[in-house]
Amino acid sequence: MDNLRILGIGNALVDIMVLAEDDLLISNLSLPKGGMTLIDGELSSLIQKEISHLNIKITTGGSVANAINGIAALGAACGYIGSIGQDALGILFKNEMLKRGIGVVLKELELPTGNAVGFVSPDGERTFATYLGAAVEMGPDDITPDLFSGYNLFFIEGYLVFNNSLIMAAASAAKSAGLAIALDLSSFNVVEANMEILNELVDNYIDIVFANEEEAKSFTGLAPKAALENLASRCDIAIVKVGKEGAFVQQGTQKWHIPASGGKVMDTTGAGDYFAAGFLAGMAVGHNLEKCGKIGALLAGEVIQVVGAELEESHWEFIRNQIDLI
Repeated sequence: MDNLRILGIGNALVDIMVLAEDDLLISNLSLPKGGMTLIDGELSSLIQKEISHLNIKITTGGSVANAINGIAALGAACGYIGSIGQDALGILFKNEMLKRGIGVVLKELELPTGNAVGFVSPDGERTFATYLGAAVEMGPDDITPDLFSGYNLFFIEGYLVFNNSLIMAAASAAKSAGLAIALDLSSFNVVEANMEILNELVDNYIDIVFANEEEAKSFTGLAPKAALENLASRCDIAIVKVGKEGAFVQQGTQKWHIPASGGKVMDTTGAGDYFAAGFLAGMAVGHNLEKCGKIGALLAGEVIQVVGAELEESHWEFIRNQIDLI
């Protein structure tokens, strides 16, 4: 499968990353470490007040948005569907995507742009408190057949399951338009809260599934290798990421173990998103699945060495040079 044009849909967010000295604030806010918790505007304002004196970094965010940014940086044609506010964060989000040559379809509203406060623990684990704001103001009526024109792979983030009617309309429309569909399960607590709709999606619409070890266990009840088998029996390509142990990829009866890449972990934010970016960008130019996995591991290994899900051009130059050597 080559010459892919990849369209993504997700919650358009801006990440506000916090380098936490310990996990006390996470505990006080009752946030599950390593997970993503949805919060309301009032709690979002309170958290931002609490972190105002800390070391923060603001970058574009949102799971599929991160991946689409990575795909664009590797030169693959791609687009993005989302919803933002008509505010400073919304302008930042839109301009960053346009700068990378991404074809954007952004619904612009008077609500605040969604944001995700990410607490980076000393061990590199990240915990998100997400205020969705304008990000969730898309509905089935915003999904029209023309959105899919010129694309042949559709990438959906699992976070969209909280908007059941939207995710089902998007998957159905993409399938009707003849696109292959990839899904990232996104977060273990998202999976646990939405098992019924995720099972329906995977069994009826999805061709490629990305999951980390915790998500795979939440979804299948199985350890990584068994979970991989389960997922591969239900879709075309299954990927289960296992942190420092790398990732497993399976298509039919063929399996590959992909070693982890990278150095010291600064922040795991975006690691899964960038793995998907590398994997799909590799597919876009016709690489075999093992090389696609290695490109994904390469990108993930680079982004964990910085705070937030944004890489400088020097990182991208290094990545592009390394891909030629894989």
